[in-house]
Amino acid sequence: MLTTELLGYPKGSRLLILNIDDYGMCLTANSSAIFTLENRNASSCTIMLPPPWGKHGAEQLKKRPNIAHGVHLTTISEHEIYRWRPLTSPNKIPSLVDGEGYFPLETEKRALLLRVDLRELEMEWRVQIETAYALGLHPNQLDSHCNIHDAREDIFRMSIRLSREYGLALRVHEKHLIKLVKNMGLPVIDHPDLDSFDLPTSGKALRYLRMLQDLPEGVSEWAIHPARGTAELRTINPRWRVRQADYTFFNSVACRQAIAAEGIKIVTYQILQPFWNNT
Repeated sequence: MLTTELLGYPKGSRLLILNIDDYGMCLTANSSAIFTLENRNASSCTIMLPPPWGKHGAEQLKKRPNIAHGVHLTTISEHEIYRWRPLTSPNKIPSLVDGEGYFPLETEKRALLLRVDLRELEMEWRVQIETAYALGLHPNQLDSHCNIHDAREDIFRMSIRLSREYGLALRVHEKHLIKLVKNMGLPVIDHPDLDSFDLPTSGKALRYLRMLQDLPEGVSEWAIHPARGTAELRTINPRWRVRQADYTFFNSVACRQAIAAEGIKIVTYQILQPFWNNT
């Protein structure tokens, strides 16, 4: 059964979650996300709390309680000249950090997954979730930076348990895992989510327009990364053009017109969250 049917939407309905990932990464990511969300060109964002700008991002969301948001559980620090450490003391979670106490680079993701201690990972992720609440946030979803949360079966099971415990809907981005979670009686997106970093930057706007036209029925999610190509962003991230292309398209008239013309309903994980409450 499609999740849209479970939620009572008519057959053929197309719902799209436009979630801004990596909110909290840097000042440009924060300001660009807020601009895009306030202009209703995206539906939600998920915040990274370990980076230095995580607290600033939380303060911006507190001032805007109408913006739906979640926690972007972070275990990877992929920018070589801009690194971040866990919120937990590194000596308590040695399997999650490198010799300098930083989260590993994305190129070290495979090695991380081979060595990570599940108890240490759960400890750090709990601290990130609890920190979001302590900062006055009211998240409605969980996902993870670089998709660590469903990259190993025991990690995925732990992520489901955390989601149920905190009453937060979970992003599930693999087809077989979507089926597994649905069989547990929990609603999720109906199709594997799109990560905007997986799309070529050249011709991206036209590609997005075609994807909107071809959006299947059910609930879909696009994980987008809109950010202006400032000096800060260009210094941090050699792939900054991916974020600039997202910023340009999702703040364009063409995007808004295409969504309206296709009759696509933009939603957030708030529609799924009530089903994940374990109480």
